[in-house]
Amino acid sequence: MREDLSTRSYWVSVFVLASQILSPQVPAVANVELMPQTLEAFDRYVRATEARIDKQRTRPETFLYIDTLPDPKRGEVQAALKRGDLFMERLTTLDPSGKKIDVPRGIIHHWVGDVFIPSLSVRQVLDFVQDYDHHQNVYPEVVRSRLISHEGNDFRVAFRFRYKKIITVTLNTEHDIRYTELDPTHWYARSASTRIAEVKNAGSPDESEKPVGHDGGFLWRIDSYWGYVERDGGVYVECESISLTRDIPTGLGWLIRPFVTSIPRESLEHTLNGTRGAASTRAGGARPSREP
Repeated sequence: MREDLSTRSYWVSVFVLASQILSPQVPAVANVELMPQTLEAFDRYVRATEARIDKQRTRPETFLYIDTLPDPKRGEVQAALKRGDLFMERLTTLDPSGKKIDVPRGIIHHWVGDVFIPSLSVRQVLDFVQDYDHHQNVYPEVVRSRLISHEGNDFRVAFRFRYKKIITVTLNTEHDIRYTELDPTHWYARSASTRIAEVKNAGSPDESEKPVGHDGGFLWRIDSYWGYVERDGGVYVECESISLTRDIPTGLGWLIRPFVTSIPRESLEHTLNGTRGAASTRAGGARPSREP
């Protein structure tokens, strides 16, 4: 009888815990303020990173991050990419003196990833990635996408992103994107977020935006640096992403940590895989579609 009660108590505890985890009524995440010192640290990090990227872009032989890897790793990575693998690596940029850049009340997430798209040209890949009105049909996190303006190689675009990891967060974002040609087989682009607003009650009649910079802190900034190189019978596509989120608060780490630590990597992975698959499909004459 005692064992039965013990077993019953155990399963009751498991049921209660599972109900708390699976319930949509998760604890509300208190809004936090994006502080000037947090943003200043992010800007310093970006400037230091851009100095390295700008130096790489001046020469075809160091154009991509993977081109700077030491042998034999560089050859191994390129061979794996041509087999259809995805390359991902977490990066950290130090300040010019070699010291870590501290980010008060925030976390910087810095990842680089590459894919290889066989049998396409740089122009074919660019035709796809610059079709911003249809990104919502390709990338799983993109709910809506829209080209705001376009002049030459400069684009201004708007996205609605939805991320889910225990909790669901919806963001309205705007980005300035500039493409630059080094030569016909080497292109690069910089995408800088200009506005990120968290959406409250997304999809409901009382949907509204939280004040920019005073929200859950799930994404405050994101800058992305793209490289496109045509060689080896296809195109290498590389994206280096730097994003800024809140730090992990005491007491709600179980809720915040999975979101801010795994989403940056997973989002970049989905973006690169989506680009590879959809660009190939588009070049074959069919526009990919995704169920809403």
